[in-house]
Amino acid sequence: MLGEGRAIPEVAKELEVSGNTFHRWRAEYGGMKAGDVRRLKELERENSQLKRIVANKELEIEGLKEIAKGNW
Repeated sequence: MLGEGRAIPEVAKELEVSGNTFHRWRAEYGGMKAGDVRRLKELERENSQLKRIVANKELEIEGLKEIAKGNW
């Protein structure tokens, strides 16, 4: 839309976001192509899942250590 010569406030209004949100998105994703953004989001989602798995395993290990000590 910006490539068509439209102003930022017009584009933000059409996308139904604030001007600040538009600028934040542009700063974060401005140099990326759509495929790159999709891949970034996919990697962030995968990273989040892996962090949850590691956290759950750590809790499980700590619980087993306590059981092994006889503090059940």
